[in-house]
Amino acid sequence: MVRSDFIMEVRGYLINPAERRLRTPWRLIVWAFLAGFVGIVLGALFGVVPAPERTTGLTPALYAIAEQTWGFLVLSVGGLGIGYLLDRRTLADYGLDPDRQWWRDAGFGLALGFGLPTLALAGQVAVGFTTVTGVLSTSPTDSFVFGTTGALVRLALLVPFFVVQASAEEIIVRGYLLTNLAEGLAGTLGKWRAVVAATAVTGALFGLLHFANPSASLLSTVNITLYGILLGACYVLTGRLAIACGFHVAWNYTLSLWDFPVSGLDTGAALLSTESTGPAVVTGGRFGIEGGLVALPLLVVGTAALAWWVHREYGEVEILEAIATPDLRIRTRSIDT
Repeated sequence: MVRSDFIMEVRGYLINPAERRLRTPWRLIVWAFLAGFVGIVLGALFGVVPAPERTTGLTPALYAIAEQTWGFLVLSVGGLGIGYLLDRRTLADYGLDPDRQWWRDAGFGLALGFGLPTLALAGQVAVGFTTVTGVLSTSPTDSFVFGTTGALVRLALLVPFFVVQASAEEIIVRGYLLTNLAEGLAGTLGKWRAVVAATAVTGALFGLLHFANPSASLLSTVNITLYGILLGACYVLTGRLAIACGFHVAWNYTLSLWDFPVSGLDTGAALLSTESTGPAVVTGGRFGIEGGLVALPLLVVGTAALAWWVHREYGEVEILEAIATPDLRIRTRSIDT
C-alpha cells in the first residue's frame, strides 16, 4: 500500500492526470533531449555531405547555403514535431494557424523587417557614417562567382535560406518555448505575468544565442535581447507567429541587401555595396546595426509600428493570457479529489 501510494505520488509529480501528459518542466527536458537526438540522427542520415566531389558543379558557397538551410529545416520540423507529440497541443496553439489574418500579419512583418534596416541605411548615409560604393557585389573573400550574376544568384538563394532560418528560430523560441514557459509559470505568477515573464526570458535566451557570433559584444547581446522581446510581443499581442516570422525573415534579408553584417556574419552578396566608417558603437561595426546604438531608435519605431498594427487589426493592444492556456488536441478529464 505504501509503495503504491509512493508510485502514485511520483506519477502525479511527473504527469498532469487531467491532461494526461507530462508537466511543463519534464516536457521541456524531454523535448530538448529528443529534439537534439532526432536532429543529429536526421542530419547524419540525410544531411548534405560537404565534400567537393559531391557538389555536382556547384561552388562551395552554394553548397554551404544548401547545407545550412537543411539544418534549420531539420531543427524546425523535428523540434515542432516532437513538441506536438509531447504537448498534445493544436498547431494553432503555437501561433501556426495560417488563416487570412495570419497572412495579413505576415505581410506587415515583412514590411516592418524591410523598413527598419532601410531606415538605418538612410540615416547613416545622411550623417556620413555609411557610404554606398557599388551595386550588386559579392564579398571579395568569397569563393562564389563574382560580379552581377554571382550577386543575383546568391541573393536569390538567400531568400529560401532566411525563410527557413528565421522561421525555425521563431517556431522554436517563440512558438514552442515561450508558449510552454508561459503555461508552466501561470500557476505561480498568474497568466498575465507568466506571459510577460516568458517573453522576457525567451528574449534573453535569444540574445545569448547570438553572443557566440563573430564580433558580438555586450551591447549587441542587449540589443538582440530587446529585439527578441519585440518579436515575443509580436506573438503575445496577436496569438500568431506571423508578424514575428515575417519581420525576422525580412530583417535578415534586408541587412544582406544593404551589405550590413547579419549578427556578425557576412552573407557574401549585396544589392548595394556599402562601407560604414562611423563610430562602431553607433553603427555596430563588424557585427552590423544590431550591435550599435542605431538599433535602439529602430526598436522604438518598430514597437510603435507594432502597436499601431495590432490596434488597427485587433481593436486593442493587450497581452493575451490565452498564450498561457493550452489548447489541447485531447479532452481533459476531471479528477476526483
